[in-house]
Amino acid sequence: MEPLDDAHARPAGASDDLVSAVGALSEALERIERARGALYEFHQLTGGADAQLDDVVDTLRAEGHGDLAERIADELIGLNAIAGRWTFQIVEEFDDGYYATWRELERTVRDATMGGRRHVLEAEMKARRRTAGRAGHEATPGS
Repeated sequence: MEPLDDAHARPAGASDDLVSAVGALSEALERIERARGALYEFHQLTGGADAQLDDVVDTLRAEGHGDLAERIADELIGLNAIAGRWTFQIVEEFDDGYYATWRELERTVRDATMGGRRHVLEAEMKARRRTAGRAGHEATPGS
């Protein structure tokens, strides 16, 4: 099977099992990327909800429910999402620790085993599944 291009070619000596394992590691990192996106969504949704409480408190006060407004102002506005942390702190810790470790190790493995090439497994799958010479099945843009 001919590689799609040099950037995705299997390095000499790389076994099917190695290409598969590195592909699985990259896929796992893609899941971590999605989890990171969900964490940022959590961060933005939580912060937006907290900010929205200002109007709720103002309206409750204006409508004669000062006791409820004060409870929300004192107990809920600015409340830590988890012990000692707002969501920005959770995001920062995730990014600087867990996420950074994933990215560094995935790149290290890819560099050591695939010559830094990304998506070798997927490129080989594309090469197997495309119909050579058929429109819409080109190996690369402009080919």
